[in-house]
Amino acid sequence: MGKTLLHKVWDLHTVRPLPTGQSQLFVGLHLVHEVTSPQAFDALRARGWRVAFPDRTFATVDHIVPTRERQRPFLDVLAEDMIATLERNCRDFGVSLWNVGDRRQGIVHVIGPELGLTQPGLTIACGDSHTSTHGAFGAIAFGIGTSQVRDVLATQCLAMEPLRVRRIRVTGRLARGVYAKDVILAIIRRLGVRGGVGYAYEYAGDTIARMSMDERMTICNMSIEGGARVGYVNPDETTFAYLQGRPHAPAGEAFARAKAWWASLASDSDASYDDDVEVRAEELTPVVTWGTNPGQSVGVEETIPERSDRDALEYMGLSAGARVKGQRIDVAFIGSCTNSRLSDLREAATIVRGQRVAPHVKALVVPGSAAVQSAAEREGLDEIFRAAGFEWRDAGCSMCLGMNPDKLEGRQVCASSSNRNFKGRQGSPTGRTLLMSPAMVAAAALAGEVIDVREVVG
Repeated sequence: MGKTLLHKVWDLHTVRPLPTGQSQLFVGLHLVHEVTSPQAFDALRARGWRVAFPDRTFATVDHIVPTRERQRPFLDVLAEDMIATLERNCRDFGVSLWNVGDRRQGIVHVIGPELGLTQPGLTIACGDSHTSTHGAFGAIAFGIGTSQVRDVLATQCLAMEPLRVRRIRVTGRLARGVYAKDVILAIIRRLGVRGGVGYAYEYAGDTIARMSMDERMTICNMSIEGGARVGYVNPDETTFAYLQGRPHAPAGEAFARAKAWWASLASDSDASYDDDVEVRAEELTPVVTWGTNPGQSVGVEETIPERSDRDALEYMGLSAGARVKGQRIDVAFIGSCTNSRLSDLREAATIVRGQRVAPHVKALVVPGSAAVQSAAEREGLDEIFRAAGFEWRDAGCSMCLGMNPDKLEGRQVCASSSNRNFKGRQGSPTGRTLLMSPAMVAAAALAGEVIDVREVVG
């Protein structure tokens, strides 16, 4: 019987089985940022240890960096201290760092792929829950905690529980105005925020096969929001075309050899799965969250289910049987590791071109990397957004989470292209987040309320 990609990559990276039933896995790529690494480096320093494989470890700054005023020292003393600590740690331990002002700086899950570090067949770890993003390339990628960051720095290995594999086949064609973000929100709504616990999600089907790498990354990014430790797509010609010519990807004859090996890692046609789910693309509509986790969502034209979580409804100021469509917003945020790539900004720009943001709405666009920012500016996307009344910012995590100056205030409602709508996620303990696609955020910014983007794109 054949194997899935997960089992092939797992077997290739297993150093040894452990008495606990876990596997000792070698980590092919370790990505580091400023928030979850300080204590890990301190633990190494206290024991006199070195980083085992500094050539497999790369650091960037993203979570706490300001996206507007970036002069050093930062006004936020804690942010300045965290950046300075990462600078010292990378210097002391010989780790590459892409800092503020470097053209390679950006959100860790954006720069890994665009620099060609993320490749099929790798095991990838990072102290960030959305590391599953990299699975879009046929990698097995997972978020880890600070103690595990320490372990990977010191040994390049992790003790990992084996995973079951659920194949999620998305079939058919998406309607205009329905995007990858809607696909993954619909999957999480259907399977639940804990439905993937103990699983890796393999995304398959002709809908996924037609998607760009950016779209696949959006879907894999939010696998963790459905409880899955890993989400991946089998590598194919779309994957290989994206990687060719990237700075850290193989070149010349080495690329041809790598491509053949990458292709061999795809799940075998006779592979066995622990579960198999089909999602019909033509049945999907634009999705908006109404509650306080990503599984609490509805199609934009639907009403909130009658049997909905009362605590979430009270927090959001909504009621069962009501519609999210028409909900007034105060802030519109386009960004995050889910939806801040060039294609996301292009799609949103087509919505706002020649229009104006509603007078009461604060709207901002935050590119996912310095490279995305530069590319967008070369295309004039920044001017389109500015002319419409959006703020155009530098690269960073920004308003996805309340760890930098970009935060909600009080009970503000934010239409957000990010990945989490937990209580207080965007910096205010009473702020409210509505997750949706970048195009939906753009449409809401113009209308001043949640609308169906299909009314705009036709």
